[in-house]
Amino acid sequence: MSGHSKWATIKRKKAKVDAQRGKIFTKLIREILTSAREGGGDQENNARLRTAVQSARESNMPYENIERAIKRGTGELDGVSYETATFEGYAPGGIAILVITLTDNRNRTSSEIRHLFTRHGGHMTEPNSVSYMFEKKGVIVVEGTQTSEDKLFELALDNGADDVRSEGGSFEIVCPPDAFESLRAKLQEAKIPYQMAELALYPKTAVKLERDAAVKVLKLVSSLEDLDDVQNVAGNFDISDEILKAIEGELG
Repeated sequence: MSGHSKWATIKRKKAKVDAQRGKIFTKLIREILTSAREGGGDQENNARLRTAVQSARESNMPYENIERAIKRGTGELDGVSYETATFEGYAPGGIAILVITLTDNRNRTSSEIRHLFTRHGGHMTEPNSVSYMFEKKGVIVVEGTQTSEDKLFELALDNGADDVRSEGGSFEIVCPPDAFESLRAKLQEAKIPYQMAELALYPKTAVKLERDAAVKVLKLVSSLEDLDDVQNVAGNFDISDEILKAIEGELG
């Protein structure tokens, strides 16, 4: 979504609570398991698995949990099989929403997501009704105090980034998917920590939201992300720093 750097601040605080409930690990384990099942357990030859494992390590997941998830994915251990399912819809204000899931029961997941859309004043739509508004990108968010603007711009643009944006005291690096891993590694080599790094569905254009609409949209997004089956939520909205700061306490 436009303004990843702004929403990342709230998500990072929320992630601490989620981690206590095991939600973060649940989502990461599903991604590791599915990546290994679809592409094999060798990280050198499976970019999706390599990215999932890196994310798990950054979330302090124990190595034993990672290994066990990989073995379940490759069939060395018994495990549940998940399928990727994408759901589409509109939030209040005409904001396009994409919901990416890993589920062992598509009907259950569809019902839960539909309920949340309705509850928060939105509605689900048919497949491919909003997906054309998004494209897959690597997104890395760096807090502004961690590096100088010139240093980050040079490193990012020299290593395949499409754009670097300064928003809300943070820098948002956007890159093609095939540059994501190497760019993240370059940041680590340069000892520049990042708040968030993910392969995301990025909106081609964004809609600016006023206060009331922003509260409604972010409550829907947050509720969707709370579902265990949901791996990622994308929306084509943009919210000013002033509004986001003002409504942070209302988002739960």
